[in-house]
Amino acid sequence: MEFKEFDFTDELMEGLNAMRFEKATPVQEKTIPVIKEGNDLIACAQTGTGKTAAYLLPVIDKLVKQKSKGINALILVPTRELAIQIDQQMEGFGYFLDVSSTAIYGGNDSAEWNRQKTALTTGSDIVIATPGRLIQHLTMGYVKIDTLKHLILDEADRMLDMGFFDDIMQVVKYLPSERQTLMFSATMPPKIRELAKNILIEPEEVNISISKPAEGILQAAYMVYDTQKIPLLNDLLKDKDLPSIIIFSSTKQKVKEIARSLASNNFNSKAIHSDLEQSEREDVLREFRNRNTQILVATDIIARGIDIEKIDLVINFDVPRDAEDYVHRVGRTARAQTQGVAITLINDKEVLEFHKIERLIEKDIYKIPLPAELGDAPVYNPEEILNKRRKRNKPGKPKNAKRKNYKPKSNKK
Repeated sequence: MEFKEFDFTDELMEGLNAMRFEKATPVQEKTIPVIKEGNDLIACAQTGTGKTAAYLLPVIDKLVKQKSKGINALILVPTRELAIQIDQQMEGFGYFLDVSSTAIYGGNDSAEWNRQKTALTTGSDIVIATPGRLIQHLTMGYVKIDTLKHLILDEADRMLDMGFFDDIMQVVKYLPSERQTLMFSATMPPKIRELAKNILIEPEEVNISISKPAEGILQAAYMVYDTQKIPLLNDLLKDKDLPSIIIFSSTKQKVKEIARSLASNNFNSKAIHSDLEQSEREDVLREFRNRNTQILVATDIIARGIDIEKIDLVINFDVPRDAEDYVHRVGRTARAQTQGVAITLINDKEVLEFHKIERLIEKDIYKIPLPAELGDAPVYNPEEILNKRRKRNKPGKPKNAKRKNYKPKSNKK
């Protein structure tokens, strides 16, 4: 389906044509008509499928046609990085339009707070906010929110994982009851259903390719011991003429260790994690997005929602604890129907976690033999580990049966 079939305003179509938006993705094709009709919606789709445009375009289109004043739409997101990203996309879509947007997030100085306050009091058309910072503004009493027509929750599952359920419900209390509410999520666990029941009214549902990496991702893995991970990483990156690479690790301590190793080997790399100031994180992302930095080492803070085009290679330095996080990590590459490569380093303690991922995505991922110079590697045999666990937990013999002179207790008194 082509975008011109959605009957958007001429001004919005000018912006889409300038950005070379021609054919809608499946999630856009199914959700945009629902949003245009004014119905509440809960949409489940994997990362990189065009969810942001799916809700921004019909909301912008309504804004242009109705020419309403004040805050028209509120988009709640889990991280400041995603808030900034959506705000930047708004700039592209609204280039030919008189539509304003602002990003509201924490970790700023007083000047940034004042900028946010001004935007909220003068009535920016679209507000993109993290729940915690928005509540701080709302409790001050100066936010003019009575004109709101649309509430959008992006990465709803991630927000709940981060403990934002109560914050979301607190924000909702400030909003007009007559509004359209849209919820976008990569997964649909019970807690998402509970949230939807609380804030949506007879929502329509759209499900697109849940929990599956994009077809364009070539996935592979290495079995390694922990001591082999950094040497293998340096070997993988050596002489790689790839403009854009992301390395994910679960902890900021490990991210710092990886970054130090890469720097000592003269790789063009930078790290991003929660210890950095907001301005520093923005600078790192900007340099990476502009291809001035080749390798970005990151925690899962940017695994979701950050849309950086043409990532050539994603490396999971460790196996994500949550199988869903694997999909989000590798989803940074092969976006918008491009091609990409995702490699995961699995140690001997992460075998079952990776096995869960393979079951989730219904695919056996090829295990590349470790280079001989790095030594022997662990064996990937999840079934053997599972069988040992079953035997260990099998009922029958008492736990102390092997102990010498052990006698089971008698029931006789």
